[in-house]
Amino acid sequence: MKWTGLNELREKYLSFFESKNHTRMASANLIPQGDNSLLLINSGMAPLKKFFLGTETPPNVRVTTCQKCIRTPDIERVGKTARHGTYFEMLGNFSFGDYFKKEAIAWAWEFLTGVLEIPADRLWITIFESDDEAEQIWMNDIGIPKERIIRLGKADNFWEHGSGPCGPCSEIHFDRGESYGPFESFEQASDCDRVIEIWNLVFSQFDSDGNGNYAEMAHKNIDTGMGLERLACAMQGVDNLFEVDTVQNIMKHISRIAGVNYKDNEKSDISLRVITDHIRSTTFMVGDGVTASNTGRGYVLRRLLRRAARHGRLLGINEPFLYQVVDTVIDENKCAYPELDEKREYIKKLILNEEESFAKTVDAGMEILNKMLSSIEKGGMLSGEDAFKLSDTYGFPIDLTMEIAAEKGVSVDEEGFRKCVADARAIARADHDAKSGSSWDEDAMSNLDLPKTEFTGYDYSQLEIGAKVLAIFKDGAEITELSEGDDAVVILDRTPFYAESGGQVGDRGVITIGESRFAVTDTKKTSKGQYLHFGTMEMGGLGKGDGVTASVDSERRYAIMRNHTAAHLLQAALRKVLGDHVHQAGSYVDDERCRFDFSHFEAVTHEQLAEIEAIVNKDIFDAISVTMTEMPIDEAKKLGAMALFGEKYGDIVRVVEAKGVSVEFCGGTHIDNTSRLGLFKIIGENSVASGVRRIEAVTGSGVLKILTEAENRVREAARILKVGDMSQLEEKLTSVLESNKGLEKLNEALKKRIADGIFEEIIKNCREVNGVKVMANMLSNVGSDMYEKFADGVKNIDEPFILLMAGTADEKPKFLCACSKAAIAKGANAGKIVKAAAEITGGKGGGRPDMAMAGIGDKNKIDEAINAFDGIIAEFIK
Repeated sequence: MKWTGLNELREKYLSFFESKNHTRMASANLIPQGDNSLLLINSGMAPLKKFFLGTETPPNVRVTTCQKCIRTPDIERVGKTARHGTYFEMLGNFSFGDYFKKEAIAWAWEFLTGVLEIPADRLWITIFESDDEAEQIWMNDIGIPKERIIRLGKADNFWEHGSGPCGPCSEIHFDRGESYGPFESFEQASDCDRVIEIWNLVFSQFDSDGNGNYAEMAHKNIDTGMGLERLACAMQGVDNLFEVDTVQNIMKHISRIAGVNYKDNEKSDISLRVITDHIRSTTFMVGDGVTASNTGRGYVLRRLLRRAARHGRLLGINEPFLYQVVDTVIDENKCAYPELDEKREYIKKLILNEEESFAKTVDAGMEILNKMLSSIEKGGMLSGEDAFKLSDTYGFPIDLTMEIAAEKGVSVDEEGFRKCVADARAIARADHDAKSGSSWDEDAMSNLDLPKTEFTGYDYSQLEIGAKVLAIFKDGAEITELSEGDDAVVILDRTPFYAESGGQVGDRGVITIGESRFAVTDTKKTSKGQYLHFGTMEMGGLGKGDGVTASVDSERRYAIMRNHTAAHLLQAALRKVLGDHVHQAGSYVDDERCRFDFSHFEAVTHEQLAEIEAIVNKDIFDAISVTMTEMPIDEAKKLGAMALFGEKYGDIVRVVEAKGVSVEFCGGTHIDNTSRLGLFKIIGENSVASGVRRIEAVTGSGVLKILTEAENRVREAARILKVGDMSQLEEKLTSVLESNKGLEKLNEALKKRIADGIFEEIIKNCREVNGVKVMANMLSNVGSDMYEKFADGVKNIDEPFILLMAGTADEKPKFLCACSKAAIAKGANAGKIVKAAAEITGGKGGGRPDMAMAGIGDKNKIDEAINAFDGIIAEFIK
């Protein structure tokens, strides 16, 4: 065997199985498509589950892939060992009811010993304890001595996950040699990592009911998995994945920035491993369209980035640096994943943005943590609730909290923290389950044995067509007839109704037969291509097999089409004004507006929005032809067609082109000329996530509606201000504002005079407690807007003086406490005094030593609090 680079190994594997008539499929996006059971793709088989389950037809009965994977259950162990990582690539070859054990075993052996030239005497085989068939193939067909074939139990060599397809597996293990320890037995050599498993061949031959019963399947499958990094370790003779060529090059870049070397110091080695692994994971996640957030996969991304940034600080790197390492990650992987290179600047920008955000988080979190620790004596413990608050609310990592606390001699209630985390997850899970339970309609019809629905709605002349009713569903069950008033789902053999997809809402309209009328309120489609028409039987009845007329609400459809085309023009304008880093991050178009989410890291200025709007309107005025064409994906890419960020496409794609302005992959419906948009108006711009902005806009009659509403508001303002000529409205408004300013000044002067008068009475009637003059009172005609004037009065008193006031004029009344400097010198503290008074009423609050406010809970207890004032003062003034 000879040293082989990781990228070369990947290509050798895929090419080998292509030679065995396998179709090479590109790695699926890390964001699962149509599978809500996973947060991120975590195995080579996960994206192909639909083929194993039969819900979709594979491109070939033989497939080979190299799949990007993310696994985070062991994230806390990443770095502490050289074995754990969150990102890896899984090589796999799959058979969907075609070849089985004999071919899978023979080809695995041929690849390892023939293509890679691994000596046969360095390979060991394990099989399921009762799988005689596999043993015979290994011995008789391959020539493996019986003593090199190890039988293991269900825990090691049987692949099963709940109910469904399962079966025994055979694993191929590699002996790394004497430098890793003696070889006394297979079990002992495996325990000391001298022998490592490199390839798992799963033979899916049973269908499990989940209760220990296994039925032999008529069509058996093969699912194999071999970790690319682990294979590279064997071929390169290195200890672990961090020493594999492409990974080591990433680590060397980090080492240069930090000024440290790997294997010089165990503590810095941990940080180098964490950063190396996490920047690989995050680069690929961002490249596949994951954006940082506080939930779901966005939280995984943010956590990985912040953990990496924190370890950068431990290495002495106090400036953003991860975005620089992205270049090396991309350069080491772009031969297999060219899309990374295309999105290089976007990936770097998003990661830099998160680094800068984390720097602020660390500073803010440190301040809060230090306040928490200041009240805990050495040897004490920070509560799990406080640690969770730092983590959940402020994004402050628990390990950083523990490290800083330890430096001050304080421990952290880890068990309490974990409980808070578990409770939060349970709440989130319950919320998810509640939501997922509401989609019975799609779930119940996901495995329909019906042909795909023929969609005619791209042709505008086919928005009303004849069709046949293939199936009817009501309350999740299939029925044969609908009666008036029934809510149901109708499936036709062909339809002009566009099904919700790609951010475009589903069509509405009617399905009729004679006088009978089924009103379609929404349209969706199953993964197998059947269109689901949701609606209500408004008149008459409908039966399975009926010949009907399906009619789309054409006015609504044209409004949707205008807004969808506007989204394409908008993206082109955004890239022109803001830069090529702009990519679509989501969209929603209906008949009322176009909502477009895009990658950008700061608010779009008013001037930029005006320029973007002007560009789109010019495109409309130029009456540009819009074409929609199906073509091979390679041809579309040559045209420069933009793909949806993170989306995967088939061999044939639909391309929408506004000549000279925009070329995009898109399955939606569009108008045929930009002039049909009429006008384009941006009505809002805001942030929806870190690095993602949203613009909302309207077209056509939507613009007219906005103009009409604006005109009506102006007319109403003129009526209220009694302006007959609207051209004089501005002058009138200026006059009113000037008058208001005068009234506000007069109001403030009156408030001051009232406050001064009340304050004089307070001074005259004050009493003394322990040498300090005090006054506590409830004033029903005073609100918190006058409190500052009372506090200023107290501050100007030279002698010790404390005021407690309950002003009840506001809807939510508050206590005010103010202390003069002389009173503070004797021990008074307004914040603590007002807190004590408020607690008597069930209220909360506090503040500075000289002035503080607190909410009043129960108004009926104000007198009780005022009567307790002297006692409260006595606690502070001895």
